[in-house]
Amino acid sequence: MANILVVDDEHGIRDLLWEILNDEGHQVELAENAAQARAARLREQPDLVLLDIWMPDTDGVTLLKEWSTTGQLGMPVIMMSGHATIDTAVEATKIGALAFLEKPITMQKLLKAVEQGLARGPVRRPPAAVELPMRDTQPAPSQHGLVPVQVPIGQPSVQGPLVNQTFFLDKPLREARDEFEKAYFEFHLACENGSMTRVAEKTGLERTHLYRKLKQLGVDLSRGKRILA
Repeated sequence: MANILVVDDEHGIRDLLWEILNDEGHQVELAENAAQARAARLREQPDLVLLDIWMPDTDGVTLLKEWSTTGQLGMPVIMMSGHATIDTAVEATKIGALAFLEKPITMQKLLKAVEQGLARGPVRRPPAAVELPMRDTQPAPSQHGLVPVQVPIGQPSVQGPLVNQTFFLDKPLREARDEFEKAYFEFHLACENGSMTRVAEKTGLERTHLYRKLKQLGVDLSRGKRILA
């Protein structure tokens, strides 16, 4: 049994997460904003935090950064949001978040993320020191046709935090491929600060072809102020 802090400004989501985690035998503390989260963090010393990004007083990324810079990020933190961009997820993992869950959160994804977070235990070193998995290791698909993919943030040759992406395999090849390609290009755009030229060089595509490909996949080119050089 673990002590888990759930921080979310939506009453229904807090209650749902409390019910699921409580049924799993965990002790769950609830907070509806950053102020309550700070107090609960000091009072309870949680083993893991589920932290919503968009909150009315202080957003989750800012609170995460506050904990990190003040030496209070001694526990795994899993970010949650229904509206965050991949840039926000990248920023959160660079600061120290263990993973990112997109709302609506399925019970399977929630419990898997919580299990991984608790297995990691207390954070004893900055995320930049997390060792990447060997390149020749491949995660086995689950019985539901899901494959979790850990994507390193930053240059491939440099160790860095991981973003967990989940892809459904029980669907037509074209649809599954488009989902992967969209995540792939959004990842490289985030790493290269939106530079189309550097992403074209990194992915081996001619820039005009890259632009057409991003439009076809539905990548939002206006987000993050994409640049051409």
